[in-house]
Amino acid sequence: MKKRLLSFIAFSLILLSGCSGDGKVTDSDLALLKTTNPPAVLIDKNTRGNMDLVENIEHDVEKMKELYDVAVVKSNGDTLVAYKVKHLQRFHMKKIEKKMTKMLEEKYPDENFIVSSDYKIFIEAVELQEKMKDPDFTDNKAKKKLDKIIKLKNEMT
Repeated sequence: MKKRLLSFIAFSLILLSGCSGDGKVTDSDLALLKTTNPPAVLIDKNTRGNMDLVENIEHDVEKMKELYDVAVVKSNGDTLVAYKVKHLQRFHMKKIEKKMTKMLEEKYPDENFIVSSDYKIFIEAVELQEKMKDPDFTDNKAKKKLDKIIKLKNEMT
């Protein structure tokens, strides 16, 4: 009887501790579990045409049937394209990346693309997008964060 009572108490404590927290769940918290569809991010908001370019890039990448989530971040000529591959397509990741890079470079020859299917890079891009909503988060900080993401991507390869 004591064993059951102790088991029940331990289970209750684990259940209650799992329910604690601030209750705020962000897209970056759920990025590994579900499709987040983060909006395209343009760090330099000088011209409207650049935002249209970033949205067009995102739309073109989303058309690929092998993918289910895409994050696009652009700043000063560098465009980060982070994506998640459907589960059964993971065997063809190199082919998908090659196909995507070729398509992007042909359609947008003036852009410098950094393409990644790594979840860590995707989550970092989603976090950057969330931080951009904060008015205190300056473009300078955003550029530094993007540079850090690109450096992380280059270190992983």
